[in-house]
Amino acid sequence: MTIRLENAGKRYRMEWVFRRMDYTFEAGGRYAVLGPNGSGKSTLLKVLSGFLSPSRGKVHFSQEGQTISHEYLYRSVSLAAPYVELIEEFTLWEAIRFQERFKPFLPGWSSADVLGLLPFSGQKDKQIKYFSSGMKQRLKLALALCSDTDLVLLDEPGTNLDAQGQDWYLQLVDQLAGDRLLIVASNVEADFRFCGQRLDILGYK
Repeated sequence: MTIRLENAGKRYRMEWVFRRMDYTFEAGGRYAVLGPNGSGKSTLLKVLSGFLSPSRGKVHFSQEGQTISHEYLYRSVSLAAPYVELIEEFTLWEAIRFQERFKPFLPGWSSADVLGLLPFSGQKDKQIKYFSSGMKQRLKLALALCSDTDLVLLDEPGTNLDAQGQDWYLQLVDQLAGDRLLIVASNVEADFRFCGQRLDILGYK
């Protein structure tokens, strides 16, 4: 997928989060969106996901030269973020199976394969509400990266991960990102050190 922003901006009331953004996220690229806390990184990711519309300008989504309608954009996007909630009444296994029905996994991957990626797979019948914050974060990352989408958005992916969890996350990206467009929003170098392109949102204030 390719995303092209044309003079795009987003504001809340009278305050611009970002503006005059002309930028292209090329298919297959790995991009980091940088900026301090509260600078608008998450807002930009929501615009890139199609969840929010820009207040000004346009955002164009395309795949191999063909425009993707906003109506069908959700099929091509997976997102892991602190503000994306899991259904905590589900067991681990139910959450994975639900995701597979809603958004199929990568070719050749099954729910059992996704479960096997998680270091707590032995707790598949445990409700998510009893998981630690680090376990929930690993599940979010696994579901996002295992989904068969052309765009993967990761907002603060290292949230609640210890050193072991951070290593697991980097291995997951290396194993599953492939040639998809991957965009990471963070101000922690370890979260995006594999990204070849970097966009500082402070340049669009």
